[in-house]
Amino acid sequence: MQRRFLRLGLERQQDFVVHLPLRYEDETRIQPIGSLRPGQTGQIEGEILHSEVQFRPRRQLVAMIEDGSGRLALRWLNFYPSQQRQVERGKRVRVRGELRGGFSGLEMVHPRVTVADGALPDSLTPVYPTTDGLSQPTLRRAIDQALRDADLSDTLGEDIRRRYGLMPFAEAIRILHHPPPSVSYQDLVEREHPAWRRIKFDELLAQQLSLAMARAARLSQRSRAYAGAGPGLVPALEKRLPFALTAAQRRVVEEISADLARAYPMHRLLQGDVGSGKTVVAALAAAQVIANGGQVAMMAPTEILAEQHHRKLAGWLEPLGVRIAWLTGSLGVKARREAIAAIESGEAQLVVGTQALIQDKVVFADLGLVILDEQHRFGVGQRLELSRKGEAAGGALIPHQLNMSATPIPRTLAMTFFADLDVSVIDELPPGRSPVVTKLASDGRRDEVLALVAQEVRSGRQAYWVCPLVEESEALQLQTAVETYERLSQALPDLRVSLIHGKLKPAEKARVMDAFRSGDIDLLVATTVIEVGVDVPNASLMIIEHAERFGLAQLHQLRGRVGRGAVQSICLLLYQSPLSQVARQRLRAMYETGDGFEIARRDLEQRGPGEFLGLRQSGAALLRFASLEADEALAAQAQELARHWLEHDPGKAQVHMHRWMRGRQDYLRS
Repeated sequence: MQRRFLRLGLERQQDFVVHLPLRYEDETRIQPIGSLRPGQTGQIEGEILHSEVQFRPRRQLVAMIEDGSGRLALRWLNFYPSQQRQVERGKRVRVRGELRGGFSGLEMVHPRVTVADGALPDSLTPVYPTTDGLSQPTLRRAIDQALRDADLSDTLGEDIRRRYGLMPFAEAIRILHHPPPSVSYQDLVEREHPAWRRIKFDELLAQQLSLAMARAARLSQRSRAYAGAGPGLVPALEKRLPFALTAAQRRVVEEISADLARAYPMHRLLQGDVGSGKTVVAALAAAQVIANGGQVAMMAPTEILAEQHHRKLAGWLEPLGVRIAWLTGSLGVKARREAIAAIESGEAQLVVGTQALIQDKVVFADLGLVILDEQHRFGVGQRLELSRKGEAAGGALIPHQLNMSATPIPRTLAMTFFADLDVSVIDELPPGRSPVVTKLASDGRRDEVLALVAQEVRSGRQAYWVCPLVEESEALQLQTAVETYERLSQALPDLRVSLIHGKLKPAEKARVMDAFRSGDIDLLVATTVIEVGVDVPNASLMIIEHAERFGLAQLHQLRGRVGRGAVQSICLLLYQSPLSQVARQRLRAMYETGDGFEIARRDLEQRGPGEFLGLRQSGAALLRFASLEADEALAAQAQELARHWLEHDPGKAQVHMHRWMRGRQDYLRS
């Protein structure tokens, strides 16, 4: 049983105390059958009029119950002999379940049956998050025991509770575990009851404390200082660039350069919309570290993106004498062995790769800077692993870290989750970029879409055709891509059509992308492998098939693959009706705005913070109860108190953290 509790993170009494219900069942009253409506969960008592096992259309147990106000059918598709005995004719029983319309009137399917006329509970029945093999009654007993034994003393003094309008902790906890019938069910379920407000404040406070502590701990850690002044690699790289930096890029380069010159670790988030020129900023940061004798590692989530970075960085830095290593999972044994040896000896000054960089065999000679591109696509644990590769013996020196993201972080999210990061924003696009026009078309207008593709190609430009996401199966997505490629090759016989997908060998992927870059392919049919990192200025048209299946951030990323040259570009979202409400909102957002920050704000509203933070992969969401959109004011109050405590009463901060963080503070370093 203990193993099952641990699966839920339940180890100490405090863990059980803050394991709060998902929802509640009202078992405090008996309702007349005649008062129930379809879709409503009810609890009734009555006499079983008849009970039988039927065999059409399949074997099932069916019974009829009556209570004087009406009759109701009960049905079980899977049942045991003991359940048959419970509902024998003439027995009086208590039944609980959801009412719905059946073939022969109203019914309950798989209701819970207990003995009639017993005492009713005097509070709503909590339903907790659970795991396989752990029943609700077992969980309830364990939590009730913890409520009796655990320390429920308040970490907030009365003055603080009064200032922020919060109820005492013990009262809030008891209400949420055993709400009396007088409590509004709606307020409980929608987490608007004052008891929920207290718990959400406590959680946000613990999180703000841990972020502030992480920042203080970082400032006390040591890193090598890489001064950027004077002649050398950085000005030589700037001179070699075939373009001038924008004012925004120059400002961000100066911010990063100042960070790298300090003797404590940089922890900076570099935000810039798709196509804003983050790679060149990363290159200049890398050059500053390399010029001072340090190594740099750049990790990207996909081989295509890593390869794109490798190509650009090698073009800029190798002519200046910088030695660059390339490391991915698909490298041959000999090439991998050579790359790992060059990294360990320090011969490789800049290492570009995928998650292969965090393998045990990879040892850095003197890792001074870690650059993570599309950092939210990595799990928290993966980000930590790469950072730890640069720790000197005993962790005396920590590498600097630059996180890059083309998914702009909304203000609320930055305040709540990234309080430990310094944020730099590239808020202008390089000159010569034209805004992308977004158009919507239903699947029925496919012929017009094909005509648009042909027109663009005949004008000397190129196009992408992105195949739909098929969540159920990668194999199914591949099959869809192959079929789309064949269909388009037949429909547009005078065009040079090619196909790229995740199952191709890296060498074949590279060959196809090289051909597309050089203009030997007119139309590239692709799965979402081209979502990030592909830069072909002559590609001016993107068709996204079944756009309703994609998330908002992903649609925006894909749209960013065009509009990278001076020509007016189009992103056409091909959708299939009928659209769900969420899909309609996503497509409307794409049509209405090209602003990455506005897209991010709407995406956060729809999906929550998990995708932005890369917490899905970590298995440890840092906020379980508070909502970033709904509880922004509460987060600001928690931030205010966290600052006050750390300055004037650190002991209280530690006690509060012990109740809430459960040893997860280390994730905040990543």
